[in-house]
Amino acid sequence: MTLSERTSKIKAADIVAVDVHVHAMNFEKTEGGSTFDQSATKYFGADVAQKGSEVLGDYYRQRKMAAVIFSVDEPLSGSPFLGNDKVAEIAMKSPDVLIPFASINPHRGKAGVDEARRLVADGVICGFKFHPPLQEFFANDRLAYPLYEVIEESGLPALFHTGHSGIGTRVRGGGGVRQKYGNPIYIDDIAVDFPDMPIIMAHPSFPWQDEAISVCLHKPQVYIDLSGWSPKYFAPILIQYANTLLKDKMLFGSDFPVITPERWIKDFEAIAIKDEVRPLIMKDNAVRLFGLK
Repeated sequence: MTLSERTSKIKAADIVAVDVHVHAMNFEKTEGGSTFDQSATKYFGADVAQKGSEVLGDYYRQRKMAAVIFSVDEPLSGSPFLGNDKVAEIAMKSPDVLIPFASINPHRGKAGVDEARRLVADGVICGFKFHPPLQEFFANDRLAYPLYEVIEESGLPALFHTGHSGIGTRVRGGGGVRQKYGNPIYIDDIAVDFPDMPIIMAHPSFPWQDEAISVCLHKPQVYIDLSGWSPKYFAPILIQYANTLLKDKMLFGSDFPVITPERWIKDFEAIAIKDEVRPLIMKDNAVRLFGLK
């Protein structure tokens, strides 16, 4: 089953944007949120527990948006992992707006590869999410290659966290998060070794913005999602390339619920993006990537 077939219930004409970075989380399991949730709330000034994942479909439908949703399989942050079947279940209730991605920690080895094959065969999952700093691996580590082989064979995209984020910020010892794993230069190896796997580098890759731009510029199947940071903090070089050489490879993402789409869009409207480029970033590039009709 192709990616376009998996997303066939989403009609491009019915939406105004595609948010490619939305966390499906079970907030009820952590009283007051995990330490990481609390630090993200303080860092971003957002209430991360304001919405439960079961309402994501309604939330985005009301805004005439589609959304990529996932829960991260990682042991570090303390945020409960919903599980990939639960993410798929949530998306199946709203196939007109939700695009489910799976998350498998590469350290799970063969069991993780077997799950990836099953999820692909089930025909619901539309991509895979990796978070190297929380899963504690370099993106080009060979331990992850069996997973990448499954993903490339399926024709589905892989989304990688890059750069600094609010997770662990101002927590003692950074909450154990080692930022070195988020350097986007390691994505370059993956793009060479898996040239038919679409890759999305998540977030402005501070402090490695130049590296991310270079990888995206050099490798045709690599995209950048602009989630996780308010656009008012975007580096001038990111805005420059978004307006020019990478205008067809930039994607709108919010990082909901840490940043709401409304807040992100409001700040995006205030930066110097060309009028003809805005629709590409907000919708058209994602429509092409996900094969929406």
